[in-house]
Amino acid sequence: MSLRLNVGWKQIVKWVAIAIAAILLAVFFIRVALWEGSYYREKEGSERDVIAAQQEEEEEELIEVEPTEEEVVEYVVPPDHPRYLTIETLGIYNARIIPMGVGAYGELDTPNNIFDVGWYESSGMPGQGKTMLIDGHNGGPHVHGVFKNLPDLGNGDIITVERGDGLIYRYSVVENYEIPIDESDSYMSTAMRSPEAGKESITLITCSGEWSQVQGTYMARQFVRAVLVSA
Repeated sequence: MSLRLNVGWKQIVKWVAIAIAAILLAVFFIRVALWEGSYYREKEGSERDVIAAQQEEEEEELIEVEPTEEEVVEYVVPPDHPRYLTIETLGIYNARIIPMGVGAYGELDTPNNIFDVGWYESSGMPGQGKTMLIDGHNGGPHVHGVFKNLPDLGNGDIITVERGDGLIYRYSVVENYEIPIDESDSYMSTAMRSPEAGKESITLITCSGEWSQVQGTYMARQFVRAVLVSA
């Protein structure tokens, strides 16, 4: 009888120890979860530093090295396609314009190199009388991108596009808006139209606003719209 009692007591001690360990482990994970949630809420809305991590899928793909002069000169497109973008006000000279489509979720693709800009192929081309849509990165994991200072453009600033055949088209800025991310999709129909009826135009797009750690993106999109003034 005493042996049975001794065995039963040992079993009770064993299960109590397991229960205590389980409780301690649960408390640990709950504290980690609460800390992580508190940390992200604290960081929500703060501007992301350029050395902070970009979205994980972009970190593996983005190129942060400026194209060499030779690479720029050797970049060739069909004669009627946009080839180079220049915005002297922002210190952008002959940024390569890369033809782009849309991603898996219908979002506009952007070039792998943060110093290139992307031309949405289904939008207009220089000299067609339509609206050309161009996007670019505001930064990568470590350095600023081609459109980092896009919000600084003012009305009357000139955006220059050179075609594959060397023809130059100049567009004058008439609008520069920061649109909250939850409204940016609906604004795209406006971005695809000219701000002045009957005039050829160009719309530039990049990420802007504050960085959301929770959502893994900036909380706004910058839209610059400009109309053709000379060709």
